Amino acid sequence: MTIAENLERIKANIDNIEQKYNRAAGSVKLIAVSKRKPASAILEAINHGQMDFGENYLQEAIDKIESIKQQGIIWHFIGPIQSNKTTTIAKNFDWVHTVDRIKIARRLNDARPTHKSPLNICIQINISNETSKSGIKLTDADSFVKALGEFKQLNIRGLMALPAPEQDFEKQRQPFAELQSLMIRLQKFAPSIDTLSIGTTQDMQAAIAEGATMVRIGTAIFGERD
Repeated sequence: MTIAENLERIKANIDNIEQKYNRAAGSVKLIAVSKRKPASAILEAINHGQMDFGENYLQEAIDKIESIKQQGIIWHFIGPIQSNKTTTIAKNFDWVHTVDRIKIARRLNDARPTHKSPLNICIQINISNETSKSGIKLTDADSFVKALGEFKQLNIRGLMALPAPEQDFEKQRQPFAELQSLMIRLQKFAPSIDTLSIGTTQDMQAAIAEGATMVRIGTAIFGERD
């Protein structure tokens, strides 16, 4: 199937899941994860209405951002953040989904150009407490969000997580439900929070059922990566 056909199928699937779980139509945004894919593949997706793209690897992403000049593209950084990469990320991306250290937040804030709107960020939560994954503990989220309040060039938009793989649907829903509960609690003192960046090809339905506002889909759109 072509990229256009894949996009059509996935967007129809999202629409159906929204209806099934009484979500508002259009409340879930599709982030096309384009890492390890050429700019030509991104351009094909753009030609069929996809405007949000997620990238994991900074230099690869910058090459694409510099070569693709269409207006309206929204670039999401969804990879781990090294301190020496924060300036480049802050200058070139619209969203960063993987903030899990105050040091990184401070560097992103200080490097964000003042002529641009504040950088949208999500806090990465290590929801399954996996030693191999980044992210803060669920129990540290309140204090972390409060500490971010000093950074005026950051717009605290929500939470991101990648739970441990699980095949059972109800077990997939559990960590996403915990994140939704956390988001509701955080909104009481951080009203800018409105985003749950959760769900991939394998667990998209469970994520949408539990309040996802962004799902991150790669292979199902672009095919296997090189």
